[in-house]
Amino acid sequence: MLRLTLAMVAILGIAACETTEGFGRDVQNAGEAIENEAE
Repeated sequence: MLRLTLAMVAILGIAACETTEGFGRDVQNAGEAIENEAE
């Protein structure tokens, strides 16, 4: 049971990191688009 719990925590942690990284890229792209419009 402990192994299953640790595996689930690891998988969720990796998924959360990927989601955060994707969100960061989206925000960066939006910022670049706004910057290009301002020029």
